[in-house]
Amino acid sequence: MKHLRPIGVALGCTMLAGGAMAQLSITPPAQTPPAKKEAPKESKPKVHSPVAKKPAPKPAAAATPTPTPSPTPTQTVDDPNVDLVYGAYQRGMYKTAFDLATARAQNNNDPKAMTMLGELYANGLGVKRDYVKADGWYKRAVDGGDREAMFALAMMKIAGRGGPVDKDTAVKLLASAAKLGEPKAAYNLALLYLDGQTLPQDLRRSAELLRMAADAGSPEAQYALATFYKEGTGVPKDLEKAVRLLQAASLADNVDAEVEYAIALYNGTGTPRNVPAAVALLRKAARQNSPIAQNRLARVLATGQGAPVDKVEALKWHTVAKTGGKGDPDLDDILADMSPDDRAKAEAAARKWIGRNAK
Repeated sequence: MKHLRPIGVALGCTMLAGGAMAQLSITPPAQTPPAKKEAPKESKPKVHSPVAKKPAPKPAAAATPTPTPSPTPTQTVDDPNVDLVYGAYQRGMYKTAFDLATARAQNNNDPKAMTMLGELYANGLGVKRDYVKADGWYKRAVDGGDREAMFALAMMKIAGRGGPVDKDTAVKLLASAAKLGEPKAAYNLALLYLDGQTLPQDLRRSAELLRMAADAGSPEAQYALATFYKEGTGVPKDLEKAVRLLQAASLADNVDAEVEYAIALYNGTGTPRNVPAAVALLRKAARQNSPIAQNRLARVLATGQGAPVDKVEALKWHTVAKTGGKGDPDLDDILADMSPDDRAKAEAAARKWIGRNAK
């Protein structure tokens, strides 16, 4: 398996050690002019990508934006300031959030306010970053039973922030948070069971935790669980369930899921074939800087298999995909007969796109 990305807590917290785990393989079908096929690197079930001829190497996991934790206090009639704290945080009024949370933590011993203080200190929001103080506030919130604090503190323990690396404590915190219904904790704990380094590998337990997080609406867990159903990892193989999960994750703008769902729609794998919808998803994912989607879209546009032929646009996306590490010698051949003027237009468009999206 390729790697799935862990979900971290907030802006400054390090991800799970060892990086990510497990991603769906993408292998193209024979739909372009004859070319010598390469042997796949792994003997796993393959999802075919549109209009690609030879098996493409699996993409490395791209960076995923780290979700901001949601220490959402519950509003009650007697507790009006709690929403003021989180409301100030959401609006970027971090100093106000800090002052309000401090008052609630000190005067009311409020675990949610303590979690907020841990978040602010961990990320240097409204105050100077201080992992030791963040650790202290998270611990107090954990003692008060706050599941967000359990998750946040677990990630700090894994990263060794606010103290030495302590994976045993981190695992216990993740398990407690997952038991209380925290989807990010369930997802990250699932990755630890999948990886088999911090915990003994247990694919069934990993699948159970992913299902918990997926049912709670985590796009990352939905995508990960889809790979399990696609490959029969920890669950019976079920392409239809895999596709439904990919669809759910793609609706939440998970780019990897968008690409895989597009490929399933294009080929009619586990779902009725819908080429226009597949191409639309490839366009969306290409604009979100997925090299795989950019490559597949270039093939569609170069061959007219799913959209009108547009070699200028095809060369643009082919060039962009190559800068993202997704070269394609077949496309080089298909686009070799373009006129100098069309080639110049495509290359100019590619340079513009790359310049606009350079980090």
